[in-house]
Amino acid sequence: MKIEDLNMGDVVYAAHDIIDDGSMPDNKAGDILAKAGARGAVVMLGHTEEVPKQDIYLIRFEDENLDLGRPIGCLAEDLVLEQE
Repeated sequence: MKIEDLNMGDVVYAAHDIIDDGSMPDNKAGDILAKAGARGAVVMLGHTEEVPKQDIYLIRFEDENLDLGRPIGCLAEDLVLEQE
């Protein structure tokens, strides 16, 4: 399977620390939203209006207590299919 073939409910991992770009409510730009290797589940697939060909994956990553966090918009390069 490739990242482009993901469906809702599929498991993925953060390829690197996912950092807030300032667009997440209740966070500051630069905050770590998901640590490298964090396991997550795809909850929605979409794209931006500005770049319709750019896929966006809405992912809920587990925290240190294995609770799912709020959805985070990720690009394909932010995700891997197997834990590294």
